Parts: sequence; C-alpha cells; structure tokens
Amino acid sequence: MDQDLELAVWRILGRDLELKESAAELLQALARSLPAQVLIVRRIDGDHQRIETVAVASLDPDLPPLAARTELPQGRLAGVLAWCSQGAVRAGAPAQDALLALLAPAGLERSMLAAPLAEGNGPHGLLLLAAKDPRPWESEHLDITRRLLGPLAAALSRELQLHELKRLRESLEADKEALLTRLQRDEIVDSVVGADAGLREVMARVEQVAPTDVPVLILGETGAGKEVVARAIHERSARAAGPMVRVNCGAIPSELVDSELFGHERGSFTGAVAARKGWFERADGGTLFLDEFGELSQAAQVRLLRILQDGTLERVGGQRTISVDVRVVAATAGDLLSMVGEGRFREDLWYRISVFPIRLPPLRERPEDIPALAVHFASRVGRRLGGSPLVPGAEDLNLLLGYSWPGNVRELAAVIERAAILGNGKRLEVAAALGVTACSPARPETNGARNAPSAAVEAADFAPLDAAMARHIEKALALTNGRVEGRQGAARLLRINPHTLRARMRKLGVDWSRFRGQAEGKAPPTGAR
Repeated sequence: MDQDLELAVWRILGRDLELKESAAELLQALARSLPAQVLIVRRIDGDHQRIETVAVASLDPDLPPLAARTELPQGRLAGVLAWCSQGAVRAGAPAQDALLALLAPAGLERSMLAAPLAEGNGPHGLLLLAAKDPRPWESEHLDITRRLLGPLAAALSRELQLHELKRLRESLEADKEALLTRLQRDEIVDSVVGADAGLREVMARVEQVAPTDVPVLILGETGAGKEVVARAIHERSARAAGPMVRVNCGAIPSELVDSELFGHERGSFTGAVAARKGWFERADGGTLFLDEFGELSQAAQVRLLRILQDGTLERVGGQRTISVDVRVVAATAGDLLSMVGEGRFREDLWYRISVFPIRLPPLRERPEDIPALAVHFASRVGRRLGGSPLVPGAEDLNLLLGYSWPGNVRELAAVIERAAILGNGKRLEVAAALGVTACSPARPETNGARNAPSAAVEAADFAPLDAAMARHIEKALALTNGRVEGRQGAARLLRINPHTLRARMRKLGVDWSRFRGQAEGKAPPTGAR
C-alpha cells in the first residue's frame, strides 16, 4: 500500500507545475493512508527570515485562515532549521508545540505532523499535516510521511525555480522596455519602413545576400538609413543570434584606429594599462557594421584586408594571431571608386569589400515612403512626449511630400520631432517645423490648402536639387578662385570636407578648373588645388 501511495503522489505531482494546483488531489490520496484532514506546504525564505505559504488543501470547510507569509522573530529561523534537521516530528512537547504555532493555523498545532522538505543544500520547505483529533499520529504514520518527502521536495524545488525564472523574465522585460524607451524604438528588431515600396529593390538584394557570409558595401547619402539596412542583413542571416556591432570609422582618431578595431595588449603604448579586445573580437560570431568606411587610414586598410582574406588579426603590441568569425558590412556616403583612382583608398580592399554593393536611394527618389515614415516617427515621438501616438493628417503629408529632404530620413525624423514639440506633444505642427511660418504654431491656409514648405511656389519653378547644389558649389568656387582646400578654399566656405566636396563635384559634373583665375581677374594663387 505504501508503494502504491508513493507512486500516486509522484503521478499527481507530475501533472501540474504548481503545488497549489495539486494540493487538493494530493490530500485526497494521503487521507487513504494517513489521518490527514489538512495539507499545507510552506517555503523557508532564509534571506528574509520568513515562511511563505505555497499550497493549502483541507477536507474541513471550517479551516482557520493561514497567513500567506509569516515573519519569524529574530533568531527563530535557526530554531526552525535545527528542528528540521531532526526529521518529521509530532506535536506534543511544549517546545515543538510553540514552534508549530508559528507555522500552522490557529488551533491545529496540537494535531499537527511536520516534516522538512530538503534537497541539495538543506531544508527549503515544510510539509504540515493536521488531523481532526489531537495527537493521532503513530510511528507508522511517520514512516509513510518520510517516504513522501522526496517527491514533495522535488516538486517544491521545481516550483521555486519556475517562480525565479518568472521573476527574472519580468525583470528582463522591464529592462528591455526601459532600453527601448531610451533608444526610441518599439521593438528590438525594427521593421524596415518602405520595404514594400521605395526600398523594394533594396530589400530584394538584402534577402539575396543575407544568408551568405560575403562582405556587403552599402552606398547612400548621409541620413538615408544605411544602418537600418545593415541591421536587416544581420537579422536575416545565420548570425542573427550573434552580436551586431556598429563602428563609426570617421569618429575614431587616426592614431587610435588600430587599437579600436583590432585591440591592444597591455603596455603596447602609453595609457594601455590593460589588454583590450577590439571591435572585431567583440563582434566574433556576428556582424561588424563599419560606417563611414572611406574614412579609414591607409594603415588600417592594410590590416583590414588581412582580416577579410583569412579571418585573423593581431592586437597592437601583440604577437599572437587571433582568429575571428565576423561578417563585415561597410557603408559610405563617399565615392570609393574615385578615391581608389586618387590613391586614397586601396584598390585591393575595394575589390574585396565591394563583392555585393547595395545602393540605398535617397528619400527624394522614393517619395512613396514619406507617409509611412512620417506615421512611424510621429507614433514614436508621440508616445515619448505625450504618452500616446501622434498621427500626421492629410495636409501634413502634403507638406512633407512637397519638400526635397536633403538630409534624407534623418531630417524627416528631426522635422517630425520638432513638429511634435511645437504641438506640445498633443499634435503635430508640421508647417511650423518646416518653416512655412516663422516657427509659429499657426497654420496658414491658402485657398483651403496649406502653403508649400518654403513659399507658395509652383512645382514647375523648382530646379532639381542636384542642379541647385551644383550652382551653389560653382558660386563658392568662383569666390575662391577655383581653390578647393585650405583656409581660402571652397570646402571651408561651404563647411564641408574637401574630399566630400570633390566627390560631390565629380557626381554633379562641376569642373573646378574653369574657375581658376576668374575671381577679380586674378591668376590662380600659388599652390591652389
């Protein structure tokens, strides 16, 4: 009979994950062999000096209430643990009755049988059985109870682990929500807005290359969303579970590029007080996104070529070869091919990194994506500023569609955020954000429709952006006598990097040599470039 009872207990405990769901059926099974009318399982919380109720079942409808948590007086927990070391005990001795009074419902301490539930590191719970009549427990009852402690202790351990996992999951969910709020994102994996519209061809190429491990070169203007495409490649690859590390090559000082990318050993240079992993080692098993790729120095390009070819590197000051498994996705707004022709970018690295180029069109070439992007950014900024999503209206969208967006998606996000701030987080003031009025929240109407972003100008009167940019650069070249670099150069006047200006001039077909000697009828200055 004892073996049948033990088997029944295992079967009952195996059906449910929580003891409270099994308690009533468990008591029914025990009552066939034991004079038990009440079953209580309690957990010993040594960290907080208390006993917590896990499960309760009773055949007596008049069972006195039992507190969900019992705070133990100072030093009493040690007495409970010492008592647990003796094994199952019956009520009867005054010391035991006083202890049981802390653990059981009022009035049941004199009919109580208590036994510790222990597994591994000692007792972590208690089994309490109560009968109707005082002192009904015999030695044979103690023997039967001892055989049931194993399955009950295992069930309690399982439940405690489940509750700990639940607590950790809730904590991680809270951390995730806080992080997403700081990053201004809705999910860890962002959807690509425009994937079915203006970026359809881009995403088709992403789907083609993502399953492979070949390097990818993303070409596009500043603010067009190159990092979003790089993340889409990573998330669709076999490396999605690995790290996605972003490095802005243009923001790293030239003297620290090697240390940042490849790491350094202790003492390799002044200030190297400890060994440090570089970005390649940190991205091992995942994807390394190298933004502003064309800004890398020639020395860094040589070492980068080695990693792309054989997957090995050496830290600065180190002699040990380190193997890394990294997929490189590079991005640039510059013209790398022209830089190769000028000798500023290694030809062999160009061939290695441009295995699969992806051109990301600027926002002005995919106006069909503007409404979806505006809704996306408005929803996000609305939740952050006012607690609820904002939605751009039809007139707002007309204004946004009439603008050329030289700053691409990044500028659109900034305009939407500015519009939300001007609307106090309750509405979007797109007209004011675009400068239709002098940053006033008023919304002027013209014949029932809003003004265009700069003025009420017919679309046909607008010159293409490239043409306007070319004329602006030509004016700067005329003022600087055709000089590009230096203190008196056009690059300084236009507040742009000289290399970027040259690339843009080549793209727009601007010939700087036409302006040599034109300024004020003078000859070109010595050393002009």
